[in-house]
Amino acid sequence: MNITQEKTGNLNAVVKIKIAPADYTGKVDKAIKDQAKKAQLPGFRKGMVPASHIKRMYGKSILVEEVNNLLNDTLSNYIAEQKLEILGQPLPKMDDSRDFKWDNTDDFEFDYELGLAPAFDVNISSKDKFTQYVIKADKETLETRIKNIRRSYGKMSNPEASAEGDVLYADLVQLGADGSVFEGGITNTATLRLDQVTDKNILKSLTGLKKDDVVTIDIQKAFGDAAVIAKALNISEGDAAELKSNFQLTVKNVNRLEESDLNQEFFDKLFGEGTVTDEAGFREKITEEVEGMFKQDAERKLSNDIYEQLLAKHNFDLPDEFLRRWLKATNEKLTDEELAEGYDDFAKNLKWTLIENKIIRDNNIEIKYEDVVAAAKAKLDAQFRMYSPSPLPEDQLAQYAVQFLQDKENANRTFEEVKALKTFEQIKSIVTLEDKSIDYDKFVALAEKK
Repeated sequence: MNITQEKTGNLNAVVKIKIAPADYTGKVDKAIKDQAKKAQLPGFRKGMVPASHIKRMYGKSILVEEVNNLLNDTLSNYIAEQKLEILGQPLPKMDDSRDFKWDNTDDFEFDYELGLAPAFDVNISSKDKFTQYVIKADKETLETRIKNIRRSYGKMSNPEASAEGDVLYADLVQLGADGSVFEGGITNTATLRLDQVTDKNILKSLTGLKKDDVVTIDIQKAFGDAAVIAKALNISEGDAAELKSNFQLTVKNVNRLEESDLNQEFFDKLFGEGTVTDEAGFREKITEEVEGMFKQDAERKLSNDIYEQLLAKHNFDLPDEFLRRWLKATNEKLTDEELAEGYDDFAKNLKWTLIENKIIRDNNIEIKYEDVVAAAKAKLDAQFRMYSPSPLPEDQLAQYAVQFLQDKENANRTFEEVKALKTFEQIKSIVTLEDKSIDYDKFVALAEKK
């Protein structure tokens, strides 16, 4: 066997692999004998099929498979031994002039194109400056969060008349253009949340309603959301988006979720017994929680600023033509238009991955299993806290994390998140971060500009 590499450009190469019969004959013979032992063919007992019979029937396909296996192993080993950092995967070069007999006497020669990663240094220092925003909880956001938490721990009541924020349990009947009931039209009994009504006039018409009251509403105008309308009428979102009819709404019941009292029982449910003893302590805890969520927003902006600035600073080339052909070869449904539209974003993300990997290698950063488990626990804890500030017991959270990571996709995604986090932590330990306090609404406006 002979393998050589020829540079065809700064970031491109062709690997030539030559295989003689001596390289594959032994593997083919062994594969034929193994199949003969397992084969079940009419006229032969299991395991007693002659190897010559298997060779006559399946010899060519076995040869093709073994040569392919040999090629893949040889190419993978060569790339590893030569420490080649490739992008994408090797692409076989098609050569119609080569005509193989596939009869165990061929000298094979195959060529593979490689896209090579560029060599570059990551240049980061304290001269690189970034703003680290400290977002303060505004009164409106704080009051909304407090209201939601109190309602989550509140109790359901059935007031005589509806008010904003209530839930109507009602019959909905489709009406025709003349206002009469549309025969064969849509009917459904639904739970309608008044906080989802976006039209102020319709919302006003739905407040003050009592059991058995009847009103007519333009359901499209009322909610303006195909998913909400589809759920209310038990139809598809596609049909809901096209619906133009008015509906007769008959109230069957009014439900109201009363806010929990700010008492010790409520505080203990949220934070554990005796942790908070008064309203001031409760508000302080909620402020910490809200500003903690804001901190995540600030971290995302800082990471994005670092991402954009370092990409602009490290402007290296990629083997673009090779990568375009590789993307087409590995994504059969990818059209030329989609490739043209999406390639720049693909290349940008690939460049960042190369920068990220370089930082990981240069600084000997390790990503351990316990790091991934900790990240999974933090993610799940944050999800549970969306519904309740009180934390899950540590043993239960650990159990959920292990179950979460048993899914390969979840595990890979979490690994990449830990990798990104460690990369950004390394960068932040070098660059200069300048703290700046900012109100939440101003931060949102700033982030939207980007």
